[in-house]
Amino acid sequence: MTAGLIATTPGTALAWGTPGASNGQKSETSGQSGGGTIASKITFSGSVEGGRRPGNGNVTPVGDWSPPACWYEPRSASEFAEYVEGMYAETVNTPGQHSYAKASVGMFRDQYKDGEYKNYNLGKKDEGNWWVAVVDEDRWMEPEAQACGKQPFWVETGDVPPVAQVVTSEILAELAYNRVRLPATEVTLAPARATKVNLPTWAWLDRASFKPVSVTASLDAGGVAIQATTTARPVSLRLSPGTSDAELYPAAGECAIGTDGSIGEPYAKGRAEQTPPCGVKYLRSSGGGTFALQATVTWEITWTGTGNPDPTRLPDGTFGATRDVTVQEIQSVNRSVTS
Repeated sequence: MTAGLIATTPGTALAWGTPGASNGQKSETSGQSGGGTIASKITFSGSVEGGRRPGNGNVTPVGDWSPPACWYEPRSASEFAEYVEGMYAETVNTPGQHSYAKASVGMFRDQYKDGEYKNYNLGKKDEGNWWVAVVDEDRWMEPEAQACGKQPFWVETGDVPPVAQVVTSEILAELAYNRVRLPATEVTLAPARATKVNLPTWAWLDRASFKPVSVTASLDAGGVAIQATTTARPVSLRLSPGTSDAELYPAAGECAIGTDGSIGEPYAKGRAEQTPPCGVKYLRSSGGGTFALQATVTWEITWTGTGNPDPTRLPDGTFGATRDVTVQEIQSVNRSVTS
């Protein structure tokens, strides 16, 4: 993508920078109705996406809830001036840049330098801050990302920004939610290789792997310093056997986490005929194939942060995996005795 612009007129939406850029946080893109945005200053730490391991993944909210795709952050007058001047210089000096792009970025620059505002309000830098729209780099193509279409605007110190999507500690918590990286759902089964028809199969999860995980989101910009920590705690394991010809333990298929943090109970020799606290019994063989056993862990998610010291619930999340299970008929051996 050519280094381009911020939108300069209502109804115009041009982008600057590449969504998904390598800074690992946000990239610059525009709103649909002229709201130029700047790369976010929010930082994330903890169990974030950067620490990728095979099988790990992101939490999926239960229901249709999702974190915000865009919001507004503050910038000092000097930061905003540096941004606009840099964007202008890069656009007009890029070989082959379209004349429309140069004209648009020039109009945008003029608005804040010599038009409605004077020299980016640098003369009033101690009296307020600019507020700019920011889009989540992973969701910039979604319609929700176009909700923050207001052009950068000035807010006097102590005044409330006149928009609904102003960044708060709660918004930070919701953004952190989307970056919680959960451990792989590797269920241990007994029998491990192949189970038998009408034989209970025990299932459990390693308690050492299923501990609470947290992500902290922080913002320190334009006189605003806030943070929030979002924590996910495993609470249950749901099994789906991959066929209706099966019985689950417990019958609802939801295995609760124990007081020691374990889910289910490891199989011990001599307990093959016992009912497992967590598991499945297949009532027919898988023939020449397998059944897809799905194991999904439900995580309870809460947050604390600036102005919110007590854990507050966010929607529960899930993360799971599927494994192939071979189910065999029990073979009987008939012996005949001849005299």
